[in-house]
Amino acid sequence: MKVAITCDWLNQFGGAERVLVELHAMFPNAPIYTTVYEPSRLPAEMRTWDVRPSFLQRIPFARRHHQPFFSLMPLAFEQFDMSEYDLVITTSSACAKGVITRPGALNLCYCYTPCRYLWDSYHEYTGGSRLLPLIAPVAHRMRTWDQLSSQRVDHFVAISHDVAARIRHHYRRDAEVIYPPVDIDRFTPSNRVEDFYLVVARLVPYKRIDLAITAANRLRRRLIVVGDGPQRKELEAMSGPTVQFLGKRSDEEVADLYARCRAFIFPGLDDFGIAPVEAQAAGRPVIAFARGGATETVVHGATGLLFDEQNEDSLIQSLDELDGTAIDSSLCRRNAERFDRREFCQRFQAMVSRHHGAAKRGERAAQVRNALLDLA
Repeated sequence: MKVAITCDWLNQFGGAERVLVELHAMFPNAPIYTTVYEPSRLPAEMRTWDVRPSFLQRIPFARRHHQPFFSLMPLAFEQFDMSEYDLVITTSSACAKGVITRPGALNLCYCYTPCRYLWDSYHEYTGGSRLLPLIAPVAHRMRTWDQLSSQRVDHFVAISHDVAARIRHHYRRDAEVIYPPVDIDRFTPSNRVEDFYLVVARLVPYKRIDLAITAANRLRRRLIVVGDGPQRKELEAMSGPTVQFLGKRSDEEVADLYARCRAFIFPGLDDFGIAPVEAQAAGRPVIAFARGGATETVVHGATGLLFDEQNEDSLIQSLDELDGTAIDSSLCRRNAERFDRREFCQRFQAMVSRHHGAAKRGERAAQVRNALLDLA
């Protein structure tokens, strides 16, 4: 079985790239097809992979700033020749599922989300933009292509039940759910818990780090923010004296902060959210917005608290409520073990074997039918 893997872009390291590490370990000979590749921003182990970028790689600045070239990505993926592969694992939150495979080959799409800036969050991303008259026709064309390319997928696998519901809504396709892998072994609960709250995230608007900051300002509680991103200056400007920004930190430093924090705050709406699982693996409770993937990873009242409204008052109410809630760190750890990378690998390999076996049986049956028709 010849296997290839696709991803939307490979110029940063986050949750999607951690999934890619596990997939590459399962299929080490599979080349990675992507739009742009910037190895300087990736861990050393990923720089030795067989990565095959598209023609966008040759455009100045595209490797680090892929967003302006989004409308060219369908063409980029359709230009890849996938005719030699029996199985193509497409990992996608945008266009990577749209490769053209040969008849009889399998396109198994591990979907992080239907492209949020074309569907669910389109008006949020474009609201008030003076460029809307230019954006709207391009977005319309991209939605048409996205719907079409979803039909090239043989089987969808979603990262959460929330994403599976959106796949059903936008693409009219069912999806199996396999949660993303979390390296639980990196985290160890500690007996030394300190009086600070923790946020670990890319500093972008949809993560809603502003809610954690305004809540910490009002309550005068210590908050440590780990991560970087385009919103950092704006968030620093609104922070009071109890809020500290650490920027990017090593995995070891982050694991230590998880283990020592009073609680982890997750105020955004995320498709899954690896960080809350990591915090629970370190034995710490999570305070999260009660939408999206957090509803599947945090057990309300047992491993943390879920707040109903995405606003400052609702978050503050949960912070106060946590003070009187007994949280068992060992229970947090056991809950996190449901999302361990070993569980992901076992389920993903079983899913591939199941669908590949079914495809081969279907292919043989078709050959027999054709042979009988020829005889007739």
